[in-house]
Amino acid sequence: MVAPESQRSAASHSITLRGSFDAWRVDFPVEGVHAFASDGTPADCVRIGVLNIVPGKPDHVFSGINHGYNLASDIQYSATAGAAFEAAFQKIHAIAFSEDANEIHEVTDRYLRELIGELIEKPLDLWEIWNVNFPSCRLSECGGILRDRLVSTDDFYCDHYNETKVSGDRTTYTVEGVRCWEAEAGTDLRAVLDGFVSVGKARNIR
Repeated sequence: MVAPESQRSAASHSITLRGSFDAWRVDFPVEGVHAFASDGTPADCVRIGVLNIVPGKPDHVFSGINHGYNLASDIQYSATAGAAFEAAFQKIHAIAFSEDANEIHEVTDRYLRELIGELIEKPLDLWEIWNVNFPSCRLSECGGILRDRLVSTDDFYCDHYNETKVSGDRTTYTVEGVRCWEAEAGTDLRAVLDGFVSVGKARNIR
């Protein structure tokens, strides 16, 4: 396992080209797992894992489980998806997993192993990844799994920037957004809004 040492939300598919980054061994509470932390981006973690750390390259890459959805238009900013896309660019089968940014994990706990078993050998085209999002609800409220979900073209967040004047020619901008609750049928966003696990493919172009 190679993972960032701290939060890297919205790092997208960025990698370190100027300067350098470090990676170091860390203790991990699962026997047999060799774990490394890094101060690079999530895509950096995949690159050094594939190119340097894992002998002979890994068979699969799992990215996540992210604390926050990665779907609809927000997938372009997602470092979770970005890391999975880097694996796909290295011609490695990749799955990105995400759930809502809360402490309700019942649906994830119920379906995670099942979906890994289903998707781990399921073929992907060049530069494609599997993108899985678990809904923010109790297991009793979950409708199950919806497969073949399209990436929604709807905005997941309706956001803007708050301005704070610092000096005569300098302004500070802070993003603020609210979730949009509308999405077309058949999409990843519609699935999680309706309380379903969303499973679909996402593709990036190198």
